[in-house]
Amino acid sequence: MTQSAYREAAVTFFDEYAAFAGVKLQTYPGRPRTLYPPTAFVDRLLETFTPFTEHYFQRVPIVEVILVHGLFDAKDAVDQKDTFVDGLLEWVSARPHAAGANTLIRISQTEDLPAWVPDWLPPNEQRTYYATQVTLEGFGTN
Repeated sequence: MTQSAYREAAVTFFDEYAAFAGVKLQTYPGRPRTLYPPTAFVDRLLETFTPFTEHYFQRVPIVEVILVHGLFDAKDAVDQKDTFVDGLLEWVSARPHAAGANTLIRISQTEDLPAWVPDWLPPNEQRTYYATQVTLEGFGTN
């Protein structure tokens, strides 16, 4: 199990589910240089390690993905977001070993971000977007 396997699994989940649902979604393994919603990208990856012995430990990687829907949270955007996230949850739940045969991955949390701003972009390119943070959590041992 590697962090890159979890990052790749997150991108694959969004790519495959969007294709299945007929949504033209751009996905990136990191923050994109430009945003054209709908867009999903891995925003952050963190991991905890719990040792059992000197050489054997549990790994819990957490992949935070930002799903950008549009410029504001109008009823149409909210309905589209709810449908997409509900379907994605089922999609991910049916594929628990997507990051590796001896690992698990699942969605542990989602959160609406109604006034999300991509702060890494130059100020003249920053807009306020309606987005969702989807947190994927894994499990594995080394």
